[in-house]
Amino acid sequence: MLTENGPVTEMRARQMNPVVLAFVGDAVYTLLVREKLALSSGEKTGPLNKKASEIVSAHGQSDLLEKILPLLTETEAEIYHRGRNAKKPTKSKNASVGEYVRSTGFEAVLGYLYLTGQTERIKALLCTENA
Repeated sequence: MLTENGPVTEMRARQMNPVVLAFVGDAVYTLLVREKLALSSGEKTGPLNKKASEIVSAHGQSDLLEKILPLLTETEAEIYHRGRNAKKPTKSKNASVGEYVRSTGFEAVLGYLYLTGQTERIKALLCTENA
């Protein structure tokens, strides 16, 4: 957890705009994917960046979401739905609308969990990726 003042309360995180949670969640997921690739490969940055881009894309996130959606708690599911249904300021260039809205919901959950200090929960959900 790298926030300046430590984790925020769950109440504060739940009151945040879901697109802002997704903004944080996107960065968290990107960092975790890059870390995993860097530590598990001897490749150079070009191939690593290509792999990371495929994984963190809306399409890749939407695929992962299918595996973890049944595992979400009630609160996480609510955050996911808020993120999925939120009005977004941009459109995806390389994904369907469905993939894009699902990936925003996924990122909102990761942002919520990160900001509330639930990093072990993030790891548990992302371990499902290998299932």
